[in-house]
Amino acid sequence: MSTSHLPLRMRGLVWPLLAELGLAMAIGVAGTALAARASDAAGAAFAIASQVTAMLFLLFRIIGAGVSVVVTQKLGAQQIDAAQRVARAVVGASSWLGALTALSGWLAAEPLLRLLNTPAEVMPLALPLLQTLALAMLFDAWNAAMASVMRAHLRTRDTLLVLVAMHMSHLLLALPLMFGWGVFPALGLPGYALALTISRMLGLALHLLLWRYQLGISLRAGDWWQLPKAELAAVLHIGLPGAAENIAWRLAFMVSVAAAAQLGATALATQAYVLQVMAGVMMYSIASGLTVEIIVGYLIGAGQLRAAHQVVRRTLLRSVLVALLIAALAALLAQPLLRWFSSDAQIIASGSVLLWLTVLLEPGRTFNLVVINALRAAGDARFPVMAGALSMLLVLAGGSWLLGVVLGWGLPGVWLAYAADEWIRGLIMWRRWQALAWVPHARHARKQLQPLVVVEG
Repeated sequence: MSTSHLPLRMRGLVWPLLAELGLAMAIGVAGTALAARASDAAGAAFAIASQVTAMLFLLFRIIGAGVSVVVTQKLGAQQIDAAQRVARAVVGASSWLGALTALSGWLAAEPLLRLLNTPAEVMPLALPLLQTLALAMLFDAWNAAMASVMRAHLRTRDTLLVLVAMHMSHLLLALPLMFGWGVFPALGLPGYALALTISRMLGLALHLLLWRYQLGISLRAGDWWQLPKAELAAVLHIGLPGAAENIAWRLAFMVSVAAAAQLGATALATQAYVLQVMAGVMMYSIASGLTVEIIVGYLIGAGQLRAAHQVVRRTLLRSVLVALLIAALAALLAQPLLRWFSSDAQIIASGSVLLWLTVLLEPGRTFNLVVINALRAAGDARFPVMAGALSMLLVLAGGSWLLGVVLGWGLPGVWLAYAADEWIRGLIMWRRWQALAWVPHARHARKQLQPLVVVEG
């Protein structure tokens, strides 16, 4: 990859990813709004079931955190066949992990909801929703793996088109299935989950077509269940630490959700609505982080470490400034934004305070989203989880409970714990990058690729 074309490459990758994240966020907002239209208890049920599915889906991060890095490094080193073998391997791994996730969602739905202190009035709505979402998790695992491989091949526009088809079909089916239009029965929240499953089936069919005609990968029957050791070992070398970091954060975050649930259904609904708004606030930073991972992976594979360092520094500065501006805009528009979800004056007032605290939180979160992805792409995958675990445990989990429940600060206390954790971990990661401590890992990753590179005379 020529360094002279990096700014163009960055823009070409960021905007499709940003549109993809924006669409996913809009559908999440739409789902929350549809649930909240029935009642705030339904809105809380939708939110807490979504948190459980996100927690279960972390099982997929065992391979998801590594596939993009490994494929981009191999493509950067011009190892096309090796990249395709890795792509096939992650499909089989996704089948096993997706099936495990789906079974966990179905069989352990009630214990998981009780673990999060789901209020009594929310449980009868959240339980059937979570169980109906279980099958969709299997298809989500396949779609996520295939989309990661597409992005690694710089096919971000194709993944965007698949997402548009998936989400539009989901929304078109959700409305009649939830509210009983025409011949469809009114299924309520399970109708939303059923529509989600059908749309994910469509997404899988489209990804299979794109793999065949854009990437030249036609899956064989064995690819759906086989687990090739050599290819998966490379993915797990990056993926296991990445998954551990994500799992540690998610578990700590679940403590904060339990703390919000301890404050009652109104607090839980408020948190759910503000988190939906925050999903829009952090979209640009997420897109930048994913783009950095792809670009840095290519550059490490090509041996261009200096260019990788420059990309991360420029991207981080831009992303922090954009995150700060977007968070401030969301805070200024807090009341009209929150009225999309609820007309409750207490929810709107509390949510407005949280969105102002988000102005403090988001720049710190951006350090993590950009720099951790860069460290992972450079092969320095273990440091983020080792360095951040203590902050997640004490500051995010312990701080949420201490400030929110024990000291009685409520949701603002929970948000202050969020902000402190993000800034502590973000600054640690940035110091790691600036000190060039990732360079030995990048050189090792490049050395592992060199024996396979064909050098023409």
